Amino acid sequence: MEIKLTTSEIRTILQGCQYTLQLLGSSKDYRRLQSSEYFSTSNGVVLNNAFNILGEIVNAIDEVEQMTEQQTEKI
Repeated sequence: MEIKLTTSEIRTILQGCQYTLQLLGSSKDYRRLQSSEYFSTSNGVVLNNAFNILGEIVNAIDEVEQMTEQQTEKI
């Protein structure tokens, strides 16, 4: 089953995830967990990395849209 989403919907979902991660990261309990000596991930990724990656994806989407608009205007 294929989910059909507009670019705007995709951007909104990603930004919502980013906001959720930001909320989690600012949580006192999460910061306590992440600072524990027992907290580790298999590849060293932490919540802030995921937040930044989502931001990069949103920026890439914006760049694609800008380039597409510019090409459409030239036609």
